[in-house]
Amino acid sequence: MLVLQLRELSLKNYRNYDNLELYFHSDLILFIGPNAQGKTNILESVFLSCTGRSHRTPRDRELIKLGEEEALIRTRVEKELGSSEISILLNMRDKKKVLINKTPAARLGELMGHLNSVLFSPDDLKLVRDGPAERRRFMDMELSQIRPRYFYYLQQYNRILTHRNNLLKEIQGKPSLASTLPVWDYQLAEAGSYIIQQRQLFSQSLQNIAREIHSRITNHSEALTMEYKSSIPFEEGSLQEIQEQFIRELETRHKDDIARGSTGRGCHRDDIHFKINGIDVRLFGSQGQKRTTVLSLKLSELEFMYKETGEYPLLLLDDALSELDRDRQKMLLEYIGKVQTFIALTDPTQIPDVQTSSRQVFRIQSGAAYPEESLSF
Repeated sequence: MLVLQLRELSLKNYRNYDNLELYFHSDLILFIGPNAQGKTNILESVFLSCTGRSHRTPRDRELIKLGEEEALIRTRVEKELGSSEISILLNMRDKKKVLINKTPAARLGELMGHLNSVLFSPDDLKLVRDGPAERRRFMDMELSQIRPRYFYYLQQYNRILTHRNNLLKEIQGKPSLASTLPVWDYQLAEAGSYIIQQRQLFSQSLQNIAREIHSRITNHSEALTMEYKSSIPFEEGSLQEIQEQFIRELETRHKDDIARGSTGRGCHRDDIHFKINGIDVRLFGSQGQKRTTVLSLKLSELEFMYKETGEYPLLLLDDALSELDRDRQKMLLEYIGKVQTFIALTDPTQIPDVQTSSRQVFRIQSGAAYPEESLSF
């Protein structure tokens, strides 16, 4: 089994950090300290190095330390084929820049796959509690890490969708422009059909893994299912069929889209439905069932990435253990040893009782990290 290892993390003017240099040599890394000291910022910077985006904000400028113009995040990772270095430069007045082994990346998509991770935090309850946008984001984050082509098509789709929506608004004042709509229909369907196909395959594969994990967590008392719901109807799931159906859906709704000034069908309207024993988790599930569903999904992400790439991703746990009872904590912590795990905790008594070959502890206080290798367990 290939084991992905993050060896170095360097932050400069990132969030509340002036300069931070961390070196990792263990399978289990713990960040301990009160809230608002910078623990989550460290995990966020690792996730940013994986995806090029923060899981907390879409605005890069919020990641730059107050009063500074630039921020730098640098990581060094070891894989079977050797080590690689990822640098992300954020600027208040310019687009972010990504360097892979000190070579500038022409597109953000080139970053995908170099460093993969699964992040688990209390906010993940939004996945089953909130609206479809959270579940689309879940699919997009997962698929973008393992399929750079998916990330490219997603960017293309969003750009085309913006152009089409702008055109729909313009047509309201100038009806003759409607003759140009078929061009945008075709481009949107071309990018969108690939996205829909990959989401469908992903949901089917993930469900097979999540169903087994969920059954184990609940002592075989609950059956979890997940169903991808696309606004574009299809049966076979071939790219050609999805694209043809996509175009047909757009064409039949030209009048409605023009009146509304936006596109009513497409993968920007899709969703996933989670059910336990046939009951919709979002609408009728208890708080415990929602937490267990999220845990099952996160653990299935680890297995899905291993299945797709041949190596486990990093596991980032942001105060996630406090949300779980002991049995569910135990299920989650079984992965420590399989994967390099980073855990943010507020209390040393929360340190999990797990057997690992080695562990590191850092005390986080006011934007600084103090190693505590001698902390007893």
